[in-house]
Amino acid sequence: MEMLSRQKFLKYIGITGAALVLPKLSSSIPIPPSDKNAPSARPLRVAHLTDIHAQSGKEPEQGFASALQTVNSLSEAPDFILNGGDSIMNSALNLSKEEVKREWSVFHRILKDHNNLPVMHCVGNHDLHGWTSPSLAHNQGKKWALDEYKLERSYYSVEKGKWKFIILDSIHGRYSIPGYYAKLDEGQMLWLKQELETTSSSQHICIVTHIPILAVCTLFNTLNKSNEHWRIPNNTLHADAEELTSLFYQYPNIKACLSGHIHLIDHVNYLGIDYYCNGAVSGSWWKGDFHQFPPSLSMMNFHDHGKVEREIIYYNWKNV
Repeated sequence: MEMLSRQKFLKYIGITGAALVLPKLSSSIPIPPSDKNAPSARPLRVAHLTDIHAQSGKEPEQGFASALQTVNSLSEAPDFILNGGDSIMNSALNLSKEEVKREWSVFHRILKDHNNLPVMHCVGNHDLHGWTSPSLAHNQGKKWALDEYKLERSYYSVEKGKWKFIILDSIHGRYSIPGYYAKLDEGQMLWLKQELETTSSSQHICIVTHIPILAVCTLFNTLNKSNEHWRIPNNTLHADAEELTSLFYQYPNIKACLSGHIHLIDHVNYLGIDYYCNGAVSGSWWKGDFHQFPPSLSMMNFHDHGKVEREIIYYNWKNV
């Protein structure tokens, strides 16, 4: 075997050593970008409070006040509150007008005394006077609720930064018991289609309804199992869910749908859209837990790149 001279040997290891260390010293090697799905520094923060069921009484009044105080005292303040509907109890939806007026008075008083944040409203079935049974006064009951919320129409859209919030009206009247079910009427559906078509594809969309478009927890809301078959009444889930989900599939910028009504909490991802059913501020209508879920509210984080995150807050509803 031929022996390497000392000079050749040093030259050899010098070249090899340089080859080994050069990649570590080079500043031209690109650094991999951070995870594009990582949360942005300051998301749009929305407090979703739904199914408050305000009425006179110690638990309802203190509980609603406590929920508002919890939201208003958060270290990372929400940008606004989204009220998901059923602001008043309107028990069985057949109270007298005077009783309903008193409940609205309780709702407005507590909201004024314990909240400093902007509020957006969505109409719920308990907000509507006279809708528990077949009625010719559906329009009057809905107009009253809109007047209380200071809304011109029960469906509308609001843009907040990179996000557009489309608030829909789930409550569709019928002349059988109960006097409502979940559906968009023809005019609202046409408006929604035009709203989606004219929204820039670069703007993220969140759809808000009172009654869920999709939710698993509707199975456990009431006695929906009979003779080994599951039943989902169309007053607990949108009757037009198939039409809506097919419509939403055409718009990848629809990222999330929020709802309440069921008083239970779940999260369903269907065709890339996150459907959040966000429990109830009132829990079991101010009688404690409903099934496994105490009174709660939801903090939603909407990031500029389209990601949505939820934090459930089980607040201290018995003490103010």
